This record gives sequence, C-alpha cells and structure tokens, in this order.
Amino acid sequence: MKRITLLVAFVVASFTMSAQVTTPQPSPAAKLEQKVGLTDVTIEYARPGVKGRTIFGNLVPYGKLWRTGANANTKITFSEDVKVDGKELKKGTYAIYSKPSAESWEVIFYADANNWGTPRNWDESKVAASVTGKVYPVPFNVETFTIDINNLSNSGGTLEFIWEKTYVAIPFTVPTDQAVVASIEKAMNGPSAGEYYQAAVYYLQEGKDIGKAKMWIDKAIEIRGKDNPAFWYHRQQSLIYAKSGDKKGAVKAAKRSLELAEKAGNADYVKLNKDSLKDWGAL
Repeated sequence: MKRITLLVAFVVASFTMSAQVTTPQPSPAAKLEQKVGLTDVTIEYARPGVKGRTIFGNLVPYGKLWRTGANANTKITFSEDVKVDGKELKKGTYAIYSKPSAESWEVIFYADANNWGTPRNWDESKVAASVTGKVYPVPFNVETFTIDINNLSNSGGTLEFIWEKTYVAIPFTVPTDQAVVASIEKAMNGPSAGEYYQAAVYYLQEGKDIGKAKMWIDKAIEIRGKDNPAFWYHRQQSLIYAKSGDKKGAVKAAKRSLELAEKAGNADYVKLNKDSLKDWGAL
C-alpha cells in the first residue's frame, strides 16, 4: 500500500512539474507600433528564422500564397484611411498575405484577419488591395524575418519585408496634409500664438504658401507680445523670411532670436542663429 501511495505521489509530482515548463516559441511574436504623420500603424506578426534552410523558392514556394510570417496571419492596422502604392485602403485591420517570386512579390491586404495561417477558403471579395513590390537582393543573410516601416515623412513611408537575402518595399501614404490644413483653417477662426506658430512652421516645412507662413509667424510673435518673447519663434521667423526672399527681415529676426537665446542660455539656438547669420553674410 505504501509503495502504491509513493507511486501515485510521484506521478502527480511529474505532471505538476510538466505543467510548469515553458519554452520559447520557434517563431517569436512581435509587435511594431509606428506613428506616420498623424496616422497610427500597428503590425503584429511572428518571426521565423532561416536556420540553415533555403527560404524563397523552397520553404516558401514561388507563386504560392504565404502568410508572410509564421503562426497566425500577420496583421496590420491603420487608424486612418491610407493609400498603399496608390490604392485606397480604409482604416482598420487587415491580414497581409503575399505571393513571392524571384523578381517580385504580390502583397495582399485581406479584410479577414482572424485566420491561423492562410484562410481555408479564400474569398476574393475580402481582398481590400493587392500591390506588387520589386525584389531587391540583400548582400548579407538576414536570419530572422523582419517587417519594418521606414522612409518616414509627414505624408507616408514604406512597408518593408526582409528575410534571408531578400528585401521588398511597398510605399504607402497617409492623409496628414488634409488633416493638418483642415485643423489650421479651423484654428484660424480664433487662433492662439501657438496655433499661428505651428501653422507657420508646418507651411515652411512642407513648402506650402510662404506668404501665409510669413503672416502667421508675425501674428504669433505679435500675440506673445514684447513681455513674453520666444527665441524659437524668432528663429522660425528668420527661416520663413529667408525662404520668402526677405534677407533683411531674416537677418533682423535671427539677431533677435540670438539675443534671446543668449539671455536664456540656450547654446543650441545660439549656434543655429550664428550659423544662419554667417550664411547670410551678417556675421
């Protein structure tokens, strides 16, 4: 009886120990969150490794639908409507599938993102967008499958797939300009100094109407008043004036920004203003 009791205890202990064992996934999960302009882009996927295998044309056959990763389907979420390589894509979550070939990939954004791997029954009506990306060779081995977002600007970026010796990039754009311009126009009904300043700087950075930018930065400085001057406001004023071709106004604004920056002990802005004044022949 004692031997039976000991045996049962051993079996129970073995099961308990087994239940506590955890091991890493062969293809670990990853999540990428990126702000592009004013749009949030989130990618969730699993990252398989090369592990000495030939990937494209072998493990991942050419011309066959691939989950673009491992385990559950890869998901991408856009917080706003976007354009992927010029094609409209409504905000929401999509599975990313692909059909690789030696020269290019067909990248598919599929409206049903709740599959384990590829869908059992493919539904063409759920294809929200299908685009083609050229394959570029990588001069070294990328061991772990990677999806990234690069070449960021206010208006877009590139969705990149890198594995083994293959690189594919898909450009996409986001509706930043429409949103910013709409918010600027709304704010102009009763803008603060900060709103005038932000609008002016945006127009300068994006190469938009420099006359408006000049008017707005002047208004921003006027609203702040003589008792509350800001060296960064005058710095942007100098750049806007220079962009508009008003060198005299640019020099005057840069000197004022330099004076205020020196009083504030801001070495970065002191250097920026001195560099500009040298470039404009004023130092």
